[in-house]
Amino acid sequence: MSHELTFDEIAGFQKDYRQHKQNKVAELAVVNNGLQKASFNEEAARELNRTFSIEIPTDNVTDQKQSGRCWLFAALNVLRHEFAKKYKAKNFIFSQSYLFFWDRIERANIFFNHILETAAKPLDDRTVHYYMQAPDTDGGQWHMAVSLIRKYGLVPAYAQAESFTANNTAAFNQALNMKLREDAIVLRKLVQDGHDGEVEVKRQEFLSEVYRMATIAFGEPVHKFDLEFKDDEGKYHIDQDLTPQTFFKEYFTDDLDDYVVLFNAPDHEYDKLYSLPFEDNVENGTPVEFLNTKIENLKEAAIKQLKAGETFWFGCDVGKQSDRQKGLLAADLYATDTVFDIETKLSKKERLETGASGSTHAMTMVGVDVVAGKPRQWKIENSWGSKVGEKGYFVMDDKWFDEYLFKVVVKKKYLPKKLVEIAESKATPVPCWDSMG
Repeated sequence: MSHELTFDEIAGFQKDYRQHKQNKVAELAVVNNGLQKASFNEEAARELNRTFSIEIPTDNVTDQKQSGRCWLFAALNVLRHEFAKKYKAKNFIFSQSYLFFWDRIERANIFFNHILETAAKPLDDRTVHYYMQAPDTDGGQWHMAVSLIRKYGLVPAYAQAESFTANNTAAFNQALNMKLREDAIVLRKLVQDGHDGEVEVKRQEFLSEVYRMATIAFGEPVHKFDLEFKDDEGKYHIDQDLTPQTFFKEYFTDDLDDYVVLFNAPDHEYDKLYSLPFEDNVENGTPVEFLNTKIENLKEAAIKQLKAGETFWFGCDVGKQSDRQKGLLAADLYATDTVFDIETKLSKKERLETGASGSTHAMTMVGVDVVAGKPRQWKIENSWGSKVGEKGYFVMDDKWFDEYLFKVVVKKKYLPKKLVEIAESKATPVPCWDSMG
């Protein structure tokens, strides 16, 4: 039923507003200080401290700058903590730029695959529109990092330094996506006109152009390097003439298949494995899969992994109830309902169903404070540099974990047998517009 707003109604709204003095107090506070500062709940902030009963020793943090590479930074943080533990080198850092380069090439290739698979559908088809909307983006998932590491290996940060464009991706993304959309139009027309023999020729031409763009933007990827570092005890190490693939093979145990992404999406069936084929970044790579289950299962596995001295990757809705500068994540950090004299009660399930919440950022969990057998707060290593939080580290209360954390990456050995069996079962694919994406 439609309704036209009248001036008589507006006059009534104004009268109602002016009848309550507290509205003017709230108005002055928000107008002069902004909503977050006016609604900041000091009581919620006081509940958080920087002491954790279970804490993995870490040191310097990384900085993704003006880019959406959090998923890759968090994944490499997990591996560098493994390297630190094994080789006593806690400040050793891997090159994010190296894998990011190959991610852009691989994503362009898989984008062309999607375009050719859907060439018979109209441009306004929901799936085609999704692919055209963002052909090649910064964001990603744990399994996407796994696919890149397995295929291209790892290199130290000093062997492939961060470029300006890797740290500031907006302009490059705009240029690359415009090109990919035009390429997609050409490929679709070739298929529609029956010129199948020309498709692969054009694909190779387009991929070569993408490679050229990426090389100009990020620098040519390193092929060989010398591994050289001093460990925490000052002992010198050198291993010359390594390739990225041999470095990964010789210095790491490839147990990446042992990891499971546990997801907590109450708008989907629990204890079921889902796949997101539209987010796969490498053809024939590791598929993006989530095991959806209760939040208690995420916490139980997470605590077990931390107790074993292993950090883990997690995804969350970082913009909700968070203070970036102070490094705080608390479910009741801002009393905005109190300021506006309203009551919002959307559940986690309803927020997913309405698009009000979702996984927007990935970080690395490095500690937890367990009191009387229950987690009270969690320690986070972020990838926003050392000038935010406490030298780059954030703290999260357990209620925030319940409400705004969606996925954790844990090893199978920390899961009950039932969940392992589900993780090894056949996944159910979801469409590209699904809330899990």
